[in-house]
Amino acid sequence: MTDQAITVVVTDANVLINFCHIGQLPLLGVLAPYRFVVPVEVVNEIIDSAQRAAVAGAVTQGVLGETVIDRIEALALFGTLRDIMGRGEAACLALAATEGWAIASDEKRRFRREAIRLLGEARIVGTASLLLHAIKSRRMSVADADGFKGVLEAKRFVMPFASFGDLE
Repeated sequence: MTDQAITVVVTDANVLINFCHIGQLPLLGVLAPYRFVVPVEVVNEIIDSAQRAAVAGAVTQGVLGETVIDRIEALALFGTLRDIMGRGEAACLALAATEGWAIASDEKRRFRREAIRLLGEARIVGTASLLLHAIKSRRMSVADADGFKGVLEAKRFVMPFASFGDLE
């Protein structure tokens, strides 16, 4: 058995909310090689009390780690990014860029352009790629993932494919 390096993934609110919608927040704690962290700015963006409680529980259980922006480089980048995006997105991107971490976000447009510019596409994951990773890791079936896809579409998060089976 080979040891795989851990990839720290700073997680934006939209991915956390999607995993709350499908009741799969605990999955983030078992998706090797990832270790998911969440900045306080992201937690503060989650306004639904049940989702906020689920995220707090995930932190308490060690599914998610809490992180703060405490280095000068990250704080400076956070300040610059705050001019063009929300606090949570700016915090995630500043941390990922300065710490060498990956980022989990489903944001599009300006955020995605900035993330690609600062991180490159290989360090960006989203809800769909994480669910696909869970399938490939045998943590869920294609049928389960397709069911979750339906739940998310009812919440207005549409993925541009018919089935996870098409992506394998």
